This record gives sequence, C-alpha cells and structure tokens, in this order.
Amino acid sequence: MTRIDDVARLAGVSTATVSRALRGLPTVTEATRLRVLDAAAQLGYIASPSASRLAGGKTRAVAVVVPRITRWFFSTVVEAAEDALQEAGYDLLLYNLGGRENARQRMLHTASLRHRVDALMLVATPLHRSDFAAISALGMPGVTVSSGTGVPGWPSIRIDDVAAARTATGHLIGLGHRRIAHISGNSGEELAFTAHLDRRRGYREALVAAGLTPDPALDVEGDFTIAGGGSATTELLRRGPLPTAIFAACDEMALGAIAVLRQVGLRVPADVSVIGLDDHDVARVVGLTTVAQPAAEQGRLAAGTLLGPLAAGTLPSPLAGTAAAPTDTVTLPTRLVVRESTAPPRETG
Repeated sequence: MTRIDDVARLAGVSTATVSRALRGLPTVTEATRLRVLDAAAQLGYIASPSASRLAGGKTRAVAVVVPRITRWFFSTVVEAAEDALQEAGYDLLLYNLGGRENARQRMLHTASLRHRVDALMLVATPLHRSDFAAISALGMPGVTVSSGTGVPGWPSIRIDDVAAARTATGHLIGLGHRRIAHISGNSGEELAFTAHLDRRRGYREALVAAGLTPDPALDVEGDFTIAGGGSATTELLRRGPLPTAIFAACDEMALGAIAVLRQVGLRVPADVSVIGLDDHDVARVVGLTTVAQPAAEQGRLAAGTLLGPLAAGTLPSPLAGTAAAPTDTVTLPTRLVVRESTAPPRETG
C-alpha cells in the first residue's frame, strides 16, 4: 500500500511538505504542490487523516459540538466557525448530539476525540462538574460558546442573555404593556441548554424593575422551535385572560406564536404584540421585532481563539473538579431591532 513517505521520495520533498501540499495550504509553492500532486497521482496515493498525523503529528481538524444542528443559532455558529477554520487550513468535525444525553456522555468520556481532532469547541453544550476531568484528559485547546457552564482554563464566547431579555421585556413595558407573557425554553428536555434560564430571569427582572409582579400563569415553556412556540402559545391562550404582549425566548418560538395568534383570529400587533430574541434570517421578512445577537460573530471569534494555541502548540491547563472559571470571557453586545410586530396596547395606544 502506498504511503505518504513514498510520495515524498518520488517528489523529492519531506512528508510534512506532502501533507501541506495535499491540503492546499499557502505555505507550499505552486511548483512544489504540482510536483507532489503528480507524484501522488502516479502512485495512486489518497491522503487520509492518519497520514496527516504521521506527517505533522496533527489532525488539522477541530471538533464542534452542538445540541441540535437544526436550530438556527447552532447552524449559524457552526457555519461561521467552519469558514474561519477552513481559511486557516483546518477541517471542522461536527458532533451533533441530537438532544441526547448519552451522545454527550459518549463524546466527552471516550478517547475518540483525542485521535480525531486537535481542539474542541462546545456550543451551548451542558456540562457537569464530573466532566472536567474528562475534558482535561483530552489535553487539547478548547472554547465554549453560549454556555452557562465554563471550562476551567478555556475562554468563553457569549452574549449577556439576562440583559438581552431585559431589553426585550423593557421594550414592551416602554410601549405601555403591563400584562406581558413569556414563552421560555423547555427545562424538561433531555439535553436542555441553559440560555432560557437567563432569559427568564431577565424577563422577570424587567417586570419587577417596572413595579410589575411576574405572573406564573403568563410564563409557559416550549421547545426552541416554531412548533414549540406555537404549542406554548396555545397553552397560554387556554390559561385565561389574553396578554397584550408576548416575549418569546427565541425568534423561532416567536414565529410559532404569531402563527397561532393569527389562526385564532388575533392580530399582531393590534391585539397582541410579539418580540423575539436572535434576529433570525426570517425575522426581517415577517417584520418581527427582536433583540439581535451576533451568532455568526460568536462562531468566528470562537474559531479565532483556537487558532492561536493551535499554531503555537500550546495547551490549556484546566483543573479537574475546580469551579468553572474561564480564563477569558468575551461578552458580545446585543441590540434591539424594532419592526412591525410590536405596538402600544389598544387601551393606551
């Protein structure tokens, strides 16, 4: 079987140069790259991850872990991170947990990652104190994105979910709304990420600051999906008097809320105002008022924090079992985007 050193001998270069040339890295001249490609074609050699490790001791790949790739935020972060990593000559290996705790446990507590990737990015992936030893044993750089739990020794990229929720709720209060409902995430999910807890806290803080008492009947849980927002709104309508406004914990839930309100003959915003959080690609199309978060920027920054240690060959030193204290937390700003889905309530408009 043809090996990478066979290609190197025929091309008259080192195995490391063969590896770089076959990955298309800019550190190889065009003439050398063509010579390597010709040698590989003559010998029928196809590069593999194991060959790359033999040549340079690295996989040139980064693992990115998400709870569910079908959600807008996660897919946006992954796409931006992949663009940044590929530009630097790294591949992205996606671990989609599919909302399953056993998948999370298998990913963190087996040795498979150590042989496949050089670094790890955890996107809104729930962590427990017992995970820190397994993460430390990987011996690789890492970063968390939008995570309620940091990893000791790792940087963290996030937004202030509490402040973003206060902004959304405060916008509704400023319009004159007093009976404001909240559609939150589902804490009963098998792999529930924690952003919805901070957003509920921000919602309640904004109400209290305005002299309003949070009403548990106006706080309904649902999945972070359009269908989840719709079912939560149906439950909200079943519970009693109609709220004049709804703050949904994400734009997808807000879209589901609007759909259900319209199905029962209610007008948005004439009867009920609706605000979300994200600035989903569809938000502008449907005129959804929202608090925009820079999802793509979080992915790019997270990738950038890994590229430095990877280039330098440095590793973090997380302390297993200690309190989660990231070495550096970057909190990106959010902003209110007012569109057509919010207006003063009829009685004060």
